Amino acid sequence: MEPVKVGLLGLGTVGGGTMNVLHRNAAEISRRAGREIRVVHAAARDLDPTGIDGLESVQITEDAFEVVENPEVDIVVELIGGYSPARELVLKAIENGKHVVTANKALIATHGNEIFQAAQRKGVTVAFEAAVAGGIPIIKALREGLAANHIEWIAGIINGTGNFILTEMRDKGREFADVLKEAQALGYAEADPTFDVEGIDAAHKLTILASLAFGIPLQFDRCYTEGIGRIEPQDVIYAEELGYRIKHLGVTRRTGSGVELRVHPTLIPERRLIANVDGVMNAVLVQGDAVGPTLYYGAGAGSLPTASAVVADVIDVTRTLTTDPENRVPHLAFQPDELSDLPVLEVEQVVTAYYLRLTVEDKPGVLARITGILGDAGISIEAIKQKEPREGETQVPLVMLTHSVEEGRMNEAIAAIEAMETVTAPVARIRVEHLG
Repeated sequence: MEPVKVGLLGLGTVGGGTMNVLHRNAAEISRRAGREIRVVHAAARDLDPTGIDGLESVQITEDAFEVVENPEVDIVVELIGGYSPARELVLKAIENGKHVVTANKALIATHGNEIFQAAQRKGVTVAFEAAVAGGIPIIKALREGLAANHIEWIAGIINGTGNFILTEMRDKGREFADVLKEAQALGYAEADPTFDVEGIDAAHKLTILASLAFGIPLQFDRCYTEGIGRIEPQDVIYAEELGYRIKHLGVTRRTGSGVELRVHPTLIPERRLIANVDGVMNAVLVQGDAVGPTLYYGAGAGSLPTASAVVADVIDVTRTLTTDPENRVPHLAFQPDELSDLPVLEVEQVVTAYYLRLTVEDKPGVLARITGILGDAGISIEAIKQKEPREGETQVPLVMLTHSVEEGRMNEAIAAIEAMETVTAPVARIRVEHLG
């Protein structure tokens, strides 16, 4: 049988890893796929071939459109990243009747609806396992392994950079800015770390997971996103004292009113397995009605872990090359004409518990007035910690855990508390998820 011929767009970290995995495991991959898989054409600018195997038999070009226009190429693997020209290249590949494999979460989250519609019309597959959580096969788990379930919620640590920063802050008591510099020096964070520390990268991934879980169109612009830059070492310490750990969590949940879609710092009980995922590792917790909770853990980035997912997608596409296009696994897990118009909720409609840290004047009656404001808003308190003032200081930190409440009501209560003359700094607020 003829080999399946692959065109590779990008020979950077993931592209080089993909070449190495295909070369190193060629015999095993052929056994699994039923045919040889061969990269015949690749596009790269400023190519450094050091450490990349198998390039001697590959036609190299700087023009990625040459690859998608090559009539010999069966599968285009897009590893350039970003929005453009990735979108144009993927759509052109589809127009030319080629299957596509991509690791580009930003592309799928923002342009996936358009891309999947184009693929459906042409009868080709777009595979994107590597777009979420690197080497963890969470896309396949949701689309296939958990297909019998009504998915209730998903909670994930899906950005290794943020998890590394919060782990270092907890273990070593370091400041956010200090750990961020180290993450950049180690290559975990980009020179511009905005996508990682502000939650945009995680929001791209969560958008994809929510569509797979609940059968809704991709809606990245509806995802509430909050970064970790305001987390202070004292918050990490207080969380530990209360039996929690702070994680930068992506949460999506189906409710009676719609779908929650949010990324933000979150307190998680330290006894939960996901609370003990440290460093640059990723983990995704999925609650299904039949299977219960399932946890997927592993490397969320890196050359070979991501290449593992890319090559697995190439093998899947190879297996289905002769399959009736109408009977393939749908791109977003549900048949295209069965997607739901279930709305994505505004963050003010989300119901969750809260950690609050206030800086207040050490005066009689202050605590009573604060608890009165919370009580008037229907917010009950689970725990309170009030620290003794240091010698010569008149202000003290006051830490509270609340029971669950709608965020809109909490916003009103916080505004009233911050208006008090005896509250001397903005209220630090971190959402709490028990994940039970």
